Amino acid sequence: MLVRTDLLPLGSSGLPRIRAHTPVGSIVAVWRGDLDNAVGWHHVEWTVDGDVHWGRNARSAALAEPGVREEAGRVVLRGLLQLTEDGAAVLQMGESQVLFDVGPPPPPDRTWVEISVEADEVELYPYVP
Repeated sequence: MLVRTDLLPLGSSGLPRIRAHTPVGSIVAVWRGDLDNAVGWHHVEWTVDGDVHWGRNARSAALAEPGVREEAGRVVLRGLLQLTEDGAAVLQMGESQVLFDVGPPPPPDRTWVEISVEADEVELYPYVP
């Protein structure tokens, strides 16, 4: 996904943070690239260090379209969730896919969902296409 990034002060965790302006919304996330080049336009891969727990941090989405937003100090990712054969899940969020581990109970397969995670659990890795 192509995003525009702005460098932010270090968070309380001491991790480098950026504001990512994506085609589907804007969030604060951890930056996993070179800090000297953090500001600007980047193709990024998303990783989330959190599991999907249906009914706790994941629920059916009211809108059937990709999105990202901040809510109550957390990041909410919205997309089409598909379960994999090995018990994981892939969230299709526009051009990007985010892989999740799944905790019990499993979410429904092939449904639009919103997954809420701590902001420090969302990491963006820049790459050159």
